Amino acid sequence: MPAPIPTLREGAITIRPIRLRDSRIVERELLENRRWLRQWEATSPHAPMNFDMKASIRSLLAHARTGTGLPFIIEYNGEIAGQLNVSSITGGSLASATIGYWVSERFAGKALTPTAVALATDYCFYRLGLHRMEICIRPENAPSLRVVEKLGFRYEGLRRRFIHINGDWRDHFCFALVVEELSDGVLRRWLDGRVPEDAATVSEHDRAAAAVPLPVTTRF
Repeated sequence: MPAPIPTLREGAITIRPIRLRDSRIVERELLENRRWLRQWEATSPHAPMNFDMKASIRSLLAHARTGTGLPFIIEYNGEIAGQLNVSSITGGSLASATIGYWVSERFAGKALTPTAVALATDYCFYRLGLHRMEICIRPENAPSLRVVEKLGFRYEGLRRRFIHINGDWRDHFCFALVVEELSDGVLRRWLDGRVPEDAATVSEHDRAAAAVPLPVTTRF
């Protein structure tokens, strides 16, 4: 039986389990932040963008019940500010998961995203017993790249046309941490100023490769 989704806090920032009754506020935030978020939103190559938030939350909670996901709401001083989702949770010999997130534009610059990512990562490492946490980011997404730089996620490589974002398959830079790299957690290391300066540095080779679209062959 999967463990209940926790509520985790650091100062004014909280991540807590998402609930069906959050659907109206979350949908409003997404719609009001379309200009800010649309270029980074995951889409489906087979269907239009869907703003049925109740259906989306039900799907997230279904993954939580099977132990493959941890869907969180991010709050700032009790106000809904965004979402964070730990997905693809795998135990056994892999023991890993992936993190994705978004935050409303008006909360930018308040350290919400790095704090939320650090809280979720530490929980997955030290309470769930996972070994590796991954974040994949579009090369153009400067705010998210700053998050992994702040937290010291280590750069692992370029994944070509990896995730369908804003209507097309997009390249992503991949960053990860394994628990052996930490002595007392992601959050504590960041707040204490002990993050390695160059851990998230993307190679010039990969930056150059990501700047050139990958040729796509059409099959008939």
